[in-house]
Amino acid sequence: MNPRWRASPLVVFVIAVALAAVAALLLLPTDRVTLTPDLHLTLLDGRRITLGELRGRPVLVTFWATSCAPCVEELPDLIKLYGELHPRGFELIAVAMPYDPPIHVQSFVHTRQVPYTVALDVEGTVMRTFDGVRVIPAAFLIDPDGRIVDRQTGKLDVERTRRISAPYLSEVTSGLQVPTNTPVL
Repeated sequence: MNPRWRASPLVVFVIAVALAAVAALLLLPTDRVTLTPDLHLTLLDGRRITLGELRGRPVLVTFWATSCAPCVEELPDLIKLYGELHPRGFELIAVAMPYDPPIHVQSFVHTRQVPYTVALDVEGTVMRTFDGVRVIPAAFLIDPDGRIVDRQTGKLDVERTRRISAPYLSEVTSGLQVPTNTPVL
């Protein structure tokens, strides 16, 4: 090693701490997500809704892909959760990742008879709004006022989602009926 360049243990420690801080900022979820009511979601059938139209009810926004094994694994749990809580005002919107071809998403949803709303994010706008969604499956629970009250990565902890959603379900009143998936043929 060149005797002119020799790092002291303090310099090595400072560099290691700085690298760890940068890694944490890039990899760990943050609270920087700011949801705007005018964020548009393009549904599988081509219609568009905004997050603002869903105010007044709890909404679970999940990010997934047809090629993601854990996403496919959690599908029965999501269908069951939606079936249980939707009559009480709960909404679930599954946002397909930008790299997932819409025709694959459409076929998947039709074949598996997904009952909840599916949105396409071809340009990645929704994904970027939710802090870049680095890992899927990912889920964000939004309260009736439009604030994110829970976020999860990996397979959804359904009991946790039920527990956090429960107080909001009792406050829900009738409102927008989010359309179900009507395939475009």
